[in-house]
Amino acid sequence: MNRKLLTVLLLAFVLAGGCSLLVYRMVGHKVAGSRATQTTRIIAANADVKLGTILTAANLTTVEIAGSVPKGSLLKPEDAIGRGVMSDLFQGEPILESRLAPKGSGGGLAANIKQGMRACAVKVDDVVGVAGFVTPGMRVDVLASGDPPGNPNPTQGTQVKTLLQNIEVLSAGTDIQKDAEGKPQQVHVVNLLVTPDQAELLSLASTRAQIQLVLRNPLDTNTSTVKTTGMGAIFSDGDGATKHAVHVGTGAHKPAAVRTVSVEVINGGQRSERKFSPSEASE
Repeated sequence: MNRKLLTVLLLAFVLAGGCSLLVYRMVGHKVAGSRATQTTRIIAANADVKLGTILTAANLTTVEIAGSVPKGSLLKPEDAIGRGVMSDLFQGEPILESRLAPKGSGGGLAANIKQGMRACAVKVDDVVGVAGFVTPGMRVDVLASGDPPGNPNPTQGTQVKTLLQNIEVLSAGTDIQKDAEGKPQQVHVVNLLVTPDQAELLSLASTRAQIQLVLRNPLDTNTSTVKTTGMGAIFSDGDGATKHAVHVGTGAHKPAAVRTVSVEVINGGQRSERKFSPSEASE
């Protein structure tokens, strides 16, 4: 065989072996690096868990996370057992500290009241506006209508005032969970999430006025300046009080002017004028 051909084949085998070794080492380093990546087992939901549920061991499982774990992740089951769920959890979802109520606060409605806020119950009936469509998480305005004590303008009759704006609905009846199908349901009590000052105002209004809830877009967080509206303003074309005052003024009877007869009296060089009534003048 030609010696040149043998030399070429030998060099080809050496180059192929060198390339194979290089590729083998590169792949080996990557595989070793991936195996060396640290993984952490964290607590996750074993199945879908609804808002307000108190977690038990049956609700929990573990999942393996490679690299850094999410902030607030729980590493031990005892850190989650016995705590209330503040928002819905889904199967396989890592359970974070911020999704659970503080230890000892239990579950249900009380665990979902934010720090510094209060849950104030408002009684509604089947006739009140959108009562059947109010579900947890929605935003409403609160209207109060009634007859103000010591009303300085009684001609206006019953009045309505926008009492509170952009208030979160915490629960509707005994339900603190959102309806998955979005179906309305008739309720008689709605719990609103308010500040202590707002709770006092709402409680006072509930004793003397009729409360009505008005739905608003949850993305609309602006508060508007709304004037109090009286019953008299509904049936007037403008300012009802002004029109009433004008009507009274134009309808009043003015006293009739008294007619008199003037007579000029000349006595020598003196002149004088005397006035007589028509009856005296005829005499």
